[in-house]
Amino acid sequence: MAQVLEFKLPDLGEGLTEAEIVRWLVAVGDVVAIDQPVVEVETAKAMVEVPCPYGGVVTARFGEEGTELPVGAPLLTVAVGASAAAGTAAASAPETAGAASGSASSADSAVSSEYSGNVLVGYGTAGPAARRRRIRPQAPAVVNPTPNATAGPTPTARATAVAVPAPEGPVPVISPLVRKLARDRGLDLREVRGSGPEGLILRADVERALTAREAPAAPVAPAPPAAPAPPAAASVAAVGERIPLRGLRGAVADKLSRSRTEIPDATCWVDADATELMAARAAMNAAGGPKISLLALLARICAHALARFPELNATVDTATREIVRLPSVHLGFAAQTPRGLVVPVVRDAGTRTAESLTEEFARLTESARQGTLTPADLTGGTFTLNNYGVFGVDGSTPIINHPEAAMLGVGRIIPKPWVHQGELAVRQVVQLSFTFDHRVCDGGTAGGFLRYVADCVEQPAVLLRTV
Repeated sequence: MAQVLEFKLPDLGEGLTEAEIVRWLVAVGDVVAIDQPVVEVETAKAMVEVPCPYGGVVTARFGEEGTELPVGAPLLTVAVGASAAAGTAAASAPETAGAASGSASSADSAVSSEYSGNVLVGYGTAGPAARRRRIRPQAPAVVNPTPNATAGPTPTARATAVAVPAPEGPVPVISPLVRKLARDRGLDLREVRGSGPEGLILRADVERALTAREAPAAPVAPAPPAAPAPPAAASVAAVGERIPLRGLRGAVADKLSRSRTEIPDATCWVDADATELMAARAAMNAAGGPKISLLALLARICAHALARFPELNATVDTATREIVRLPSVHLGFAAQTPRGLVVPVVRDAGTRTAESLTEEFARLTESARQGTLTPADLTGGTFTLNNYGVFGVDGSTPIINHPEAAMLGVGRIIPKPWVHQGELAVRQVVQLSFTFDHRVCDGGTAGGFLRYVADCVEQPAVLLRTV
């Protein structure tokens, strides 16, 4: 006899509590194997494929593409030990929510009742009980387009329905995030027309309703006859385009806001002659073997500088009012991707060679462009290297990547007039900027760090003297 098992959105790790469905990889009625990827989701840190630990027939999917679900919410149900026909029948049950049922002709043989028992690699199938509450899907309500005097709620009842679901019937909403958004903004979900299947109310529907409700009303008094256009133009300008701060953009906004709120940062900068560094790189690459990137050489310089100034490879524990100096250098680097700015982390950068650093930078950069970075690739950094010179700019005062204590910025390297050995010459010049948390050190330490970095850029042989 078939057993229908519910697969919930697993704990994706690193404190992530929700994910947005980007693309379903299976349809209702499909036969899935154990640990087969069934959905592609986007978190605040990465885009990942989620495998299902059950093997059987998909009987229901919960949430359409673009829907944001919390950890612990149902993703789909699977009938194990059932034929495809049984799976299709189960998909038409009253409590099934999601996409319309697919064809039952994909398989006729029984699928054994199996469960992998595997922890999802990199994410985990288990999570804290408080974050994995059961979200029971509700059957969509039938929307009557014409008012009914006997069924319509009174004004008092309608106001109460903001906090308590209406007793007449269930509202076609699956996501608790959608319910919370409406409740917090005082929106009655019964007044929202859902754009999802069978009238399912999505987050986008609630946001549209809120935008329409909060748009400035047209002035009651008639406008002067000579200039009727400005009030309408002002109304349109006031509404504008609203882009939800969620996913990666929301995570970046939260982190930068927290950094600006908590960290008293300061910035210093210096121009450096990078001619010798560029020549050293050219000589290394001309000798054969793997090519060395400029970013890898700058990373080596940062690692040596942090060994001399360990105060800057640190974080501040605000709860205990302690500075925590970290034993290893896990170097983050800023990477611009189609999804936005991300900061992948190179583990143990202080112990890597230039070749190893080059390979790791290339791997993480490609993963960032493809959107396949895991949460582990994006967390745990202790210091950030920001090469904004790739954008064709010279300087910047970046925001520190919380909870780190410092960030080195590197501008573009371009030919400039420079006094070299007492004579004016054209040299390859770069501007280096250094932003630091003033709680972990004073300006003398920060200036010493930046000066050492500049010396290594101007004379790479300085690194040979480092113990």
